[in-house]
Amino acid sequence: MSLFNRNPQRQKQTKTSSLPRPSSRAVRESEARVEKLSRHFKTRLLRETDLEKLTQMPSAELRITLDRIIGRYLADEQVVITRNERDQLISKIIDESVGYGPLEPLLEDEEITEIMVNGPYEIYYEKKGRLYKTDVQFRDEEALRHVIDRIVAPLGRRIDVSSPMVDARLPDGSRVNAVIPPISLKGSLVSIRKFRKEPIKMEDLVSFNSLTPEMATFLASIVKSKLNIIISGGTGSGKTTLLNALACFIPENERIITIEDMAELRIPHAHVAGMEARPANTEGKGEITIRQLVRNALRMRPDRIIVGEVRGAEAFDMLQAMNTGHEGSLTTVHANSPEDALSRLEAMVMMSAADLPPAIIRQYLVGAIDFIIQIGRLPDGQRKMLSIAEFQQDANGEMKLREIFKFQQTGVSKDDKVLGYFTATGVQPQCLSRLKAYGAPVDPKMFIPNKEGVRT
Repeated sequence: MSLFNRNPQRQKQTKTSSLPRPSSRAVRESEARVEKLSRHFKTRLLRETDLEKLTQMPSAELRITLDRIIGRYLADEQVVITRNERDQLISKIIDESVGYGPLEPLLEDEEITEIMVNGPYEIYYEKKGRLYKTDVQFRDEEALRHVIDRIVAPLGRRIDVSSPMVDARLPDGSRVNAVIPPISLKGSLVSIRKFRKEPIKMEDLVSFNSLTPEMATFLASIVKSKLNIIISGGTGSGKTTLLNALACFIPENERIITIEDMAELRIPHAHVAGMEARPANTEGKGEITIRQLVRNALRMRPDRIIVGEVRGAEAFDMLQAMNTGHEGSLTTVHANSPEDALSRLEAMVMMSAADLPPAIIRQYLVGAIDFIIQIGRLPDGQRKMLSIAEFQQDANGEMKLREIFKFQQTGVSKDDKVLGYFTATGVQPQCLSRLKAYGAPVDPKMFIPNKEGVRT
């Protein structure tokens, strides 16, 4: 056998590994050189080129153009750098002028769901429900403010001392909140809720162990049967994700009107009309509220109305819509339990219709709401569907929540993972005949309690 046929891959690795590795000092010096050249050439680019025109180029064309310009600058000033340093230099200029600086790699990581910036030198991210601190930083507060301005400027928004807080979104739909001094105490604060490229579907939630296949089947049936659903949960529990997944079960022949504070829903239906609220401009004018949009939606011949979140007076209009023939509507509310969700909705209605007595408001609630789904993020980062409860009125006219499915927590493992199982409660929902009438029947056996439970 020829020596050349033994293991060419291994020979290549051996040859590469024999090359001297750069010392940590050399790496630091190279990084400092690239940083210094980046500042210098960025200033020159601003002075000598139309940077706005450059930033509108496709990414591949932009890189080629910048490589040519930077090559000319290096030759003009007789600066000699390695090819690797040149690539780093161009990437840095692109990230800081067109992209989002040190946040770029975090935004590109699809497993990262949230990015939190606490001043220029402290950046955290959330992955799989847990928080981690990064080793990347902004150069200084000015560099961080430049990125914030890049985010809000295309939306016609501004952030300054007179208006130190802003909500915005990135081109991919990711939600951004920024706060600057003097409101923030140690530099500008930025929170980015990332927008998943492919919306999560119900089968994905089942594979994540967020609920069981039986629970998913039941939810699909109640959506198809045009029952009104409230999704309740805390911040970051996955309310919007679940809302989007449930909306996918709406029949294709129905017209859906979506109303959001900031557009996030992506429903794969042909007939979806979306509306987004608008804050007041710098003069305090031009605000369009969720309540105005809900009222307008009623004039748009909707089959379904989906409100991203109710948090104020619009709750009354949403309940009225649910009560007056717009069945199958969905919305979310910030609450820690189904009972808390009802209390919050009652309080919201009282704020918008103070002249209505509590008894009438409760009648509105029981006439409008069919199911409350409670979801939550557990201490270990897992997101679970904690409860599916049917909202009913008993023989005495009292409102009553009857839990159909629940997540039963049993303990915590040695590695701090929450242990538990999903189970039916043994209560059969009153809507079974309706599900059958709408062509979405379910097997009554799924409501038999699971004695030992399916552990997660």
